[in-house]
Amino acid sequence: MTVSATAPLKHAGSLFAFALDTARASVRRPFQLREFLQQAWFVASVTIIPTALVAIPFGAVIALQVGGLIQQFGAQAFTGSAAVLAVVREASPIATALLIAGAGGSAICADLGSRKIREELDAMMVLGIDPIHRLVVPRVLATMLVAFFLNGFVSVVGVMGGYVFNVVLQDGTPGAYIASFTALAHLPDLWQGQAKALVFGFIAAVVASYKGVNAGGGPKGVGDAVNQSVVITFMLLFVANFSMTAIYFQLVPPKGA
Repeated sequence: MTVSATAPLKHAGSLFAFALDTARASVRRPFQLREFLQQAWFVASVTIIPTALVAIPFGAVIALQVGGLIQQFGAQAFTGSAAVLAVVREASPIATALLIAGAGGSAICADLGSRKIREELDAMMVLGIDPIHRLVVPRVLATMLVAFFLNGFVSVVGVMGGYVFNVVLQDGTPGAYIASFTALAHLPDLWQGQAKALVFGFIAAVVASYKGVNAGGGPKGVGDAVNQSVVITFMLLFVANFSMTAIYFQLVPPKGA
């Protein structure tokens, strides 16, 4: 079996067109409120426990690495601020995105893929029901909402974990750690992290839905679609993270000490 050299471009174009169709369908009425609430609860239920288990060690590792580096420069007074920047700007959105894509996205892809191979999506189109509007849009919006709140949860837990490990393991001063929060960090850093979470949630849900509704070949095809959706999502997330960070630094200058 030969694969055309233009196949990746074709798939990229189809994915982009699918994302545009999803964005356009999101403003159509009626809004599927019940499906949206069900999917939000479903995505939260499959991601909240992994997020809770990952958030504490993730924040601890960031705190240990940043604290050790700051101590080498003799700037222990800025340990808290540097840890907050590392967690809020980068670590928290990335951790949230990976969990959303790995747990929530794979579940969405498997659900839509199973509907596809059972020809439920074809039956919906025969009845005049748009699967994107009826099934994809609620899942995308629900994933974005859950990613937004999960990112805030990971940020809080990560900062608290960093505080505990800095004070206990690195002999830091609790008051200095907390007082230095605003030395380098400011409010736009938090909004940037939350904006990243929304964009990452959108990417994860769109890629998972696209691979799900285009699955074929029976159960094996659904499994392959799930694997492909996770890999593609991870690649796009890191590209989007780099792009958003570069744009943010151009628009919002870093806060000086």
